[in-house]
Amino acid sequence: MSTAGTRGARLPGSYYLWLAGILASVTGDAVFYFAIGWAASASGGAVAGLALSAITLPRVLLLLIGGAVSDRFSARRVLIAGDAAMLAFSLILAAVAYHLGASPSVLIVAGLVVGIADAFYLPASGSMPRRLVCKEQLPRALSLRQVGGQVVNMGGGPLGGLLVGLAGLAGAALVNAVTFALVLVVLIVVRPQYEPPPAPRSGHLVKEAWDGVSVAFAHPVLRPALMMTGAAAGFLLPVLLLLLPLLAREQHWDASAVGLAIGAQGVGMVAVTLLVLRRGALGRPGLLAACGLIVAGAGVLGIALSPGAGAVLVASFGVGIGNGLFAAHIMPLVLAVTPDSHLSRIQAVLVLVQSLALLLMNNVLGNLAGFSSAVTTLTVCAAVIVAVGLLGLASGPLRNNRTGLGSAPG
Repeated sequence: MSTAGTRGARLPGSYYLWLAGILASVTGDAVFYFAIGWAASASGGAVAGLALSAITLPRVLLLLIGGAVSDRFSARRVLIAGDAAMLAFSLILAAVAYHLGASPSVLIVAGLVVGIADAFYLPASGSMPRRLVCKEQLPRALSLRQVGGQVVNMGGGPLGGLLVGLAGLAGAALVNAVTFALVLVVLIVVRPQYEPPPAPRSGHLVKEAWDGVSVAFAHPVLRPALMMTGAAAGFLLPVLLLLLPLLAREQHWDASAVGLAIGAQGVGMVAVTLLVLRRGALGRPGLLAACGLIVAGAGVLGIALSPGAGAVLVASFGVGIGNGLFAAHIMPLVLAVTPDSHLSRIQAVLVLVQSLALLLMNNVLGNLAGFSSAVTTLTVCAAVIVAVGLLGLASGPLRNNRTGLGSAPG
């Protein structure tokens, strides 16, 4: 089959089955995270922060180890083991919460278990599309996953609120257990078609984990791709959820204006994602990802300079277009150029870069807005995003990479 034919071919049935299982799991996680946060809030802000930090801290600390374990023992085995463990834990938590209630100690232990499981699960799950589809189909495969994730994110909060209101933490844990059971069945049935051989063992898991970092930042394409991903996480993601509400309060706009702007960004992003889902990659992925950041940065500047709430909607739509171009091309590129021996470890580095950038910059940007203004902070974000996009364009290996395109035009 030709490269162009492969790009346009229907995705394998195994990928659709795996994706259905993953989206079911993400739905269960959304409900469960809402339930933990809601139950913890009953004991005050300190407990709520501690419960949510209990998820984040072990996840960040163990991500690199989780990626090394997945590359050593196979992603599918790690996912099956993780689903089985979380299925058992969810059932135990449901019983404990039903009989003893959602005490702070129960919530913190639950958060720790979830965080540890995520550290092993996320790198393995992130590498699965590369194991299930050919490189030429990665843009369409990941776009479909992104669209599904957007739908789940929109419905997860309301569903979580409904279930927690009806059945509390115990009910949310049971729902999570059902989704883990579904994914477990799917993973047992699905067999990756493009599974590389296990990575060579060095004998030391920590050394193998660190090797993932070394490979990522020594690779001529992965290094600038990770730089752009970190910039997007640190300077683009906080714009709508952190800085736009602060801007609205400074300008005396109501909350509905913020909600509509967030919706406009989502529309722009989904529009690009659906186009990629239909056509495949729109051209050289590194080039388009860098251009996407520049478009998103211009949209952020438009938000900062908007004279009113109506103009913010247009600027937010532009942010969504740019963010969509970036995400729909950078993620397939990272997966496609990753060495077969490091699939899960590079995914671990990718998640770690995003997590640390977002964790750091949410605090930095929030404080900067407090000391100066939301307009100033948004302008700084726009400048950084555009500058990083230009740096991406200046990288020849990233700009000219055609992985997954073959000889197809673009």
